[in-house]
Amino acid sequence: MMEPMMAIVVGLLYAAAVYMMLRRSIVKLVIGLMLLSNAANLLIFTSAGMTRGAPPLIPEGAMLPDGVVADPLPQALILTAIVIAFGVLAFAVVLIHRAYNIIRTDNLDQMKDTDT
Repeated sequence: MMEPMMAIVVGLLYAAAVYMMLRRSIVKLVIGLMLLSNAANLLIFTSAGMTRGAPPLIPEGAMLPDGVVADPLPQALILTAIVIAFGVLAFAVVLIHRAYNIIRTDNLDQMKDTDT
């Protein structure tokens, strides 16, 4: 029941990310990349199956979990992706700030004209 709504949200995030990445501003490009990474994380989370109230824990002394449990692998992948995306975002913000200080514009066409 929740998966179709998450699929719509993921689709909207992908659409917004592509729209932002096609703009001429480098700031909007970075925002688009951020939306793209969040959409990918939600896609992984949704495709792994959403189980509510079932922690990925095995009782002490048991070899198998009792009943339905959440899969911890997608959660670990998403957590790793969030950390990497934050590092890339911080690096991109520093590069944008440095480029803006030198060129005084965030327009990608004008930045391309400075290449010689």
